Amino acid sequence: MLNTVLFDMGGTLEDIWNTQETQAKAMDALQKTLRAHGLEPGCSPEEFDRRVMAGLKEYKRWSEGLELEKKPEEIWPDYYLKEFGFDWEKLIPITEELANLWEVTYYHRELRGDVLETLEALKARGYHIGIISNNASLYNVFNMLEEYGIRGCMEDVTVSSVTGYRKPHPEIFRISLRQMQTTAENCVYVGDTISRDIIGAKQAGFGKAVQIVSALSAQKDAATAADAEKPDLVIQNLLATLPRKWRVRVWKVSTVIRLKNSCGISQRWTCRIFPVSTGSRSVAARSFT
Repeated sequence: MLNTVLFDMGGTLEDIWNTQETQAKAMDALQKTLRAHGLEPGCSPEEFDRRVMAGLKEYKRWSEGLELEKKPEEIWPDYYLKEFGFDWEKLIPITEELANLWEVTYYHRELRGDVLETLEALKARGYHIGIISNNASLYNVFNMLEEYGIRGCMEDVTVSSVTGYRKPHPEIFRISLRQMQTTAENCVYVGDTISRDIIGAKQAGFGKAVQIVSALSAQKDAATAADAEKPDLVIQNLLATLPRKWRVRVWKVSTVIRLKNSCGISQRWTCRIFPVSTGSRSVAARSFT
């Protein structure tokens, strides 16, 4: 019986994309942070960009090729900043700061609009919820969940930089299953890529694998074979993962009271309307929490 839903983070719970503008912002923030810690790049901004992007591409070839993830203290001196020859004693202590900085500047991130409603509906029906994410920062996913106010919804958060495995490697899925204390056949996995999410979930034996389309789906899946694993369902928004008969509807009105939702987050809502089945017809059941 399906009783657990595990989500990808970037591209799934978050809308995420990058542009030349976000890349320039990331490079500027990196240089300022390095200089603040006594690490001078000693080159033009253009050369700085070239070196960092060369290191990033080298790391991606290694990481994606082996489906493994290193920790920031290895990634930044050995790959991203390799060409600069920085003093390791100064660099190593700030590598997590750099990793998180990169994640929030190189990419534009924002929570999808229907996430809270979806998570509340799943919680209300007794589903267990967690996250499996590829992320080269140890704490970025946790930080973003806190910022979005949904950390309390998650029973477990499994991150590639912590486990050492990255999707689609089946081991990162198995680690999550152990931490969620469940089995693969009882799980639905929701992610935005075939190459990482759908293939990985299928190889790990998940009961269902759902793809939600994101701004980066096509780019990330460009090299995916035509005969690769296919999702059981393709959706455009997270609410489509919910059976229609119990989707939660929430309205804001001019007169409100402060309530706590099922994730323990204080919000200004009035009530929820749950469509519920009563034999041959449906009625609306109003519920406050």
